[in-house]
Amino acid sequence: MKFSVVICTYNRAKYLLETLESVARQVYPVSDFEIIVVDNNSTDSTEEVCHSFIHQYQALTIRYFKELRQGISYGRNKGVNEAQGEFIAFIDDDETVNTDYVQNLSDFFRGYPDAELCGGPVVPVYESAPPEWLSPFTMRLITGAYDKGKEIKVVGPKDYPGTGHATFKKALFLQYGEFKTDLGRKGTSLMGGEDKDFFLRLIQNGVKCYYLPSAIIYHHIPDSKLSDDFFKRLTYAIGKSERIRTLSISKSVYYKRIFSEMIKWGASIVLFFYYAIRLQYSKGWKLIEFRSQVTRGLYG
Repeated sequence: MKFSVVICTYNRAKYLLETLESVARQVYPVSDFEIIVVDNNSTDSTEEVCHSFIHQYQALTIRYFKELRQGISYGRNKGVNEAQGEFIAFIDDDETVNTDYVQNLSDFFRGYPDAELCGGPVVPVYESAPPEWLSPFTMRLITGAYDKGKEIKVVGPKDYPGTGHATFKKALFLQYGEFKTDLGRKGTSLMGGEDKDFFLRLIQNGVKCYYLPSAIIYHHIPDSKLSDDFFKRLTYAIGKSERIRTLSISKSVYYKRIFSEMIKWGASIVLFFYYAIRLQYSKGWKLIEFRSQVTRGLYG
């Protein structure tokens, strides 16, 4: 088997079926890919949705697992350990893909036989009109929006993709370890950092990360993710996650991260005045709020 599509889920039955059906409609040979669903202790109808889906698509190889240890990192590590494919494609439970998604991945790895890692663009799909304060500088934070152009290219540490739109050679996990379980979301918390930690580990060891424009992910954004409360909780969690991630490496790495935060403050202030001049106050103020919450979390 060449590909394992791993979907980790927690209480998103409303969106999960759409995600699963988009993967089921692949034009790629069914014998060459499997779908793995890891249910991280959902309390909604996730299990029923999955069993119904498996019954409906019996021609596909679909395996459902429960991961009782709470946290996205535990879920992803479970998916990695259960995957039988040479490559693991992660898709989040609120995302959908085109019918040629897996085929495009296959074509890429065939054309680039030395490639071990790639990530594709993320297109936000809003339930309603996005708020006025949303800018290119907060869009990826909230929606995961990711676009590096129309050509295949190698991206650097500052442009690494998120796990939810990336495909890894399974051997990478055997060589460099799994996702750190003290990072990443647990239940309703908004902690993160597991993506950054793992990607930086790979890049620092010389693993090239490719951008594959044909591997498009559509990320469905509910109104709840565009609220002021969600924004404040998410940005604080980003800072807190960075504190945990950097201190786990060394205090010097943590202090370097604090120094870079000061530089980011300077850039945020410049952007604030840029938007103020353009009479787009909400965009500028949201960047100041973003920086303030990250700093609070970073200092603990």
